[in-house]
Amino acid sequence: MSEYLVEPPYTHGTAPRVGILLLNLGTPDEPTPTAVRRYLRQFLSDRRVVEIPRAPWWLILNGIILTFRPRKSAGKYALIWGNAGSPLLVHMQQQAKLLRGFLGNPDILVEVGMSYGNPSVESAIGKLRAHGCDRILAFPLYPQYAASSTGSALDAVFRTLLKTRNMPALRTVRQYHDQPAYIQALAESVRQYWAANGKPDKLLMSFHGVPRYTLDKGDPYHCACHKTARLLAEALGLPAHQYQVCFQSRFGRAEWIKPYLAQTLEELGKAKTRRVDVICPGFSSDCLETLEEIAMEGRATFIGAGGSEYHYIPALNEREDWIHAMVQIANSHLQGWLEPAATQQELDQSRQRALAMGARQ
Repeated sequence: MSEYLVEPPYTHGTAPRVGILLLNLGTPDEPTPTAVRRYLRQFLSDRRVVEIPRAPWWLILNGIILTFRPRKSAGKYALIWGNAGSPLLVHMQQQAKLLRGFLGNPDILVEVGMSYGNPSVESAIGKLRAHGCDRILAFPLYPQYAASSTGSALDAVFRTLLKTRNMPALRTVRQYHDQPAYIQALAESVRQYWAANGKPDKLLMSFHGVPRYTLDKGDPYHCACHKTARLLAEALGLPAHQYQVCFQSRFGRAEWIKPYLAQTLEELGKAKTRRVDVICPGFSSDCLETLEEIAMEGRATFIGAGGSEYHYIPALNEREDWIHAMVQIANSHLQGWLEPAATQQELDQSRQRALAMGARQ
């Protein structure tokens, strides 16, 4: 390694701190073709996201996708963009603020980092290190592990640490697809929605789709999604005929894991199903995929095929029960890192010993 990141100087006698790094996919800086093109180039260049040979993919990405898709995607982002910016980033920032407050420990800091776009993982780790965090918990906000989501987010962490001389201790949250507090938060969000809006004929639990070959190669994502769905249905007391697992956001011509949400909505519409509700348990925050593809495009597909009533149940976002679930998940990974802090006298003594042995600060 010939070059390291600029790091804050180490000062002896400084109390150690813990940092929690909340990780997610990312978002363009603004809903414009230029910003979306920059974001898509980074996202679709990730070898975990697109696992086809680089040479043909480079031609497809640069010759077709980045030529035509940014303008269309920018229009979709504009539909869901708020005064405060991208919904995904706004929700994550609020989650980070609430999580730190609910943890109730001033020595634990929380930052937000995106696999693609801003704020970057590197900048988030830099902030944690600047505040003296020598132990970092990487917390990807993907309940179900997939190489293209959780794996990619952790790659960004590892790449940053490769450029770090004084490397912090690192722990990672792999997944929480069956964590009881997460399942209960999902179930309560559905109960509250139904109490206010009535119940549907069928609840669709839709997860982000991935190519079929990822399952064949051993990615556990498909199984984790089905377990989440089963546990949520059990918590809601739903029999098998009242809910269905689907997968959304298919891209390209290859086979993806099935059933496809769009096809399912069309079939239910043609069958004159009165009402369908859709929830996306794989998303901790609402974003382009949930607010535009699911809430808007999904509605158009279902109603256009003959269905009567369509509802999207929002993601957990800043729900208090979800923040409590985040606290439980974090604390289960922080054990042993939250020992009683040293007294100021002990810290001063440690510093004096270091200086006496030749340390500069």
